Amino acid sequence: MLAVLQITIGLFAVTSSASAAVWPREVTDIRGTHTLSQAPQRIVSTSVTLTGSLLAIDAPVVASGATTPGNRFADAQGFLRQWSSVAKARQIQRLYIGEPSAEAVAAQMPDLILISATGGDSALALYDQLSTIAPTLIVNYDDKSWQALLTELGQITGHEQQAKARIDSFNQRVAQLKQQITLPPQPVSALVFNPAAHNANLWTPASAQGQLLSQLGFTLATPPASLHTSQSQGKRSDILQLGGENLANGLNGQSLLLFANDEQDAAALMKDPLLAHLPAVQHHRVWPLGTETFRLDYYSASHLLERLAQQFKS
Repeated sequence: MLAVLQITIGLFAVTSSASAAVWPREVTDIRGTHTLSQAPQRIVSTSVTLTGSLLAIDAPVVASGATTPGNRFADAQGFLRQWSSVAKARQIQRLYIGEPSAEAVAAQMPDLILISATGGDSALALYDQLSTIAPTLIVNYDDKSWQALLTELGQITGHEQQAKARIDSFNQRVAQLKQQITLPPQPVSALVFNPAAHNANLWTPASAQGQLLSQLGFTLATPPASLHTSQSQGKRSDILQLGGENLANGLNGQSLLLFANDEQDAAALMKDPLLAHLPAVQHHRVWPLGTETFRLDYYSASHLLERLAQQFKS
């Protein structure tokens, strides 16, 4: 008799037999327990963030939600640039741009639908409609590393081995890089800077970015307890939103690491008169880490390692 295995990640649990090939398996998310009778063959991802992780484990995703196309984060389809070429090679269809559409999802005839729990790419408002089309699971990506997310998606799709192989290979690269870099003055503030709006998203230790930096030996600065932040993107554990006078108060690290930012953004931050007094600015300890690092998946995390090696290699 095959042993029963339950893997729990945050509020998400997958129960199956010890053999990855055996179905059915039960999956529990914030809406309850769902039974998947067989390995999915046509997955629709309503979240452009989740799609990259599905591609990384060779899951049979056939269509994906998209973001605004043709900007520095996304290609002409609205797919994120770090996995754009993979999506094109696998002929992933675009569902819609921005506003979710149950009709577009249904047209793909999915046997599994994935929704993100939070973020601008969440189709949670359509859960009741989507769940009448196919089994629909809610996945939270803002409270875990991309490795934990990959493990979770591997369990859901039956692609556990692919997920483990990707993670093991990446962790070997992290261990090697940790020995090869010299850290800038600690602690650091890791953020996404928006020069036009004069605000920022500050990554927390719960974020995928924060967890990866910790793996590499970085220490995240603790923002002041009195800091007031906004919640315009809903309640999230991975970011603190800083604006106005809170922007300067929240950037209290000795070094600033700019995610989803390029050299032009870093230059704008350095020239901002309201940030001129920050030690990191005064000592020119501001490093952009590339525009594709707002949402970490296997592909963008791999690019991030390359960028960190360039910036801090001994």
